[in-house]
Amino acid sequence: MIIDSHQHFWNYEPQKHGWIDEDMKTIRRDFLPDELEAIFREQGVAGSVAVEADQNEAETEFLIALSNKYSFIKGIVGYTDLRADNVEERLAYFNGYPVVKGFRHVLQSQDPSFLLQPSFLRGIGLLKKYGFTYDILVFPKHLAAVKQLVAGFPDQLFVLDHLAKPYIKHGQIDEWAADIRELARYSNLYCKLSGMVTEADYLHWKQPDFTAYLDVVVNAFGTNRLLYGSDWPVCTVAASYGQVSAIIKDYFATFSPEEQEAVFSGNATRFYHL
Repeated sequence: MIIDSHQHFWNYEPQKHGWIDEDMKTIRRDFLPDELEAIFREQGVAGSVAVEADQNEAETEFLIALSNKYSFIKGIVGYTDLRADNVEERLAYFNGYPVVKGFRHVLQSQDPSFLLQPSFLRGIGLLKKYGFTYDILVFPKHLAAVKQLVAGFPDQLFVLDHLAKPYIKHGQIDEWAADIRELARYSNLYCKLSGMVTEADYLHWKQPDFTAYLDVVVNAFGTNRLLYGSDWPVCTVAASYGQVSAIIKDYFATFSPEEQEAVFSGNATRFYHL
């Protein structure tokens, strides 16, 4: 069984989705469940976790509505402002929807100090009360702050999206790898095997480009804290769904069936309580 732990949906709006720049213009269109459901049938994927792509609560409501129509959406990582004075009220509200498993903020666009501001930390501190996870979307420059965040909440489950976006295109690995090895010491932190093709050269990437980065996270986290994710449809600027899936499948082909099951479905099911 395969669970895709990281994919998105949207009705494209130029202003709302301004992060889709000219290099990514091929995804300046709607991406909705019917399209992904057909891909999943072809690829043998049993279900997915839909992750927010716009930072407002309307986005979370949009994903909830889709999950009511499409049973393959097994979980949602939504958005609510964890810095808000009424954050506990909002968490209690979303706790009324079992499909909502956690939350995310696009931290990659923020200064690293954002992760450590008191109002944000207060919101993080309330997540466990409601059983919510937290997806960490950052660049390597944020990892020192991520370490403080994860260390400060040892009972809170966190997951790094996209391996923390190492600079694959430029072959930069050493500093990122050292930070990953340090972070992986915290057992409450997991890592998604997602988003790699868009950190590589969109047009000229090759399978071996990713091997050293996968080696680092596998050696650091082990196979019990890694989650397969496609990052569809963002991945399609550089690769098809099948190509993205094949990168991870080929890498783990020599691992035991139990280890493959953990990476491709078991860890996501356990982490997000699917």
